[in-house]
Amino acid sequence: MKRKALLTTFALASVVFFAGCKKDDPTPSGNTVTNPPLQTTVQANISLGSNASTLAVLAGTSITNTGATTITGDIGLSPGTSVGGFPPGILNGDLHINDAIANNAKLDLTAAYNDAAGRTATDRVTLSGNLGGLTLTPGLYKSTSSLAISSGDLTFDAKGNSSAVFIIQIASTLTTTSGRKVILSGGAQASNIYWQVGSSATFGTTSVFKGTVMAMEAITFKTGATLDGKALARTGTVILAGNTIVKK
Repeated sequence: MKRKALLTTFALASVVFFAGCKKDDPTPSGNTVTNPPLQTTVQANISLGSNASTLAVLAGTSITNTGATTITGDIGLSPGTSVGGFPPGILNGDLHINDAIANNAKLDLTAAYNDAAGRTATDRVTLSGNLGGLTLTPGLYKSTSSLAISSGDLTFDAKGNSSAVFIIQIASTLTTTSGRKVILSGGAQASNIYWQVGSSATFGTTSVFKGTVMAMEAITFKTGATLDGKALARTGTVILAGNTIVKK
């Protein structure tokens, strides 16, 4: 029974990836991870249109905040009508509730989400499980289930190209545990990282995240979590709790 429990723990903690249809080296045992291979297919940026690109936060049903959240960038809500918690939250930008900008931003987000979800490449890398400890280089990544950053930090390395694009397609949820970080290296820019999330995203207490998060449902920030990028929820709510969000 003890051996079975150890094997189960390993399976949950491991990261598996494939390039195209060819399986790469498996993840070693312990806390060591093998980084995905370099990709040669260059991904173009994803357009957020003239409206969604101006927003730091966009939601469908509601936006709620508790605590000293600071948002640098605009907030949009469509088709919902409930935005609460500002103040005590501080908005360094404009609030758009069911106006032309919010409504058109929703259309922009839908187009961007579908673009990200539809991307493909012969050298696309498939990820599974926990991304903690990995370094991702430019290209297209896909998960057929959920992804988490839970056993270490995740690094994006642009290899000296500040225009390099990273796209992560996630079929289900995206989660980070408390204190975990997304780190930028080699000129990587938060504005060139796109997370297409098939359901909802949750960022753990004091976690540090980078990139544009496009979630089909809801986005939840636990106390003290920060984001350099955009939190864009298509159908659900965005929940804030003493966070810092800076639009990138």
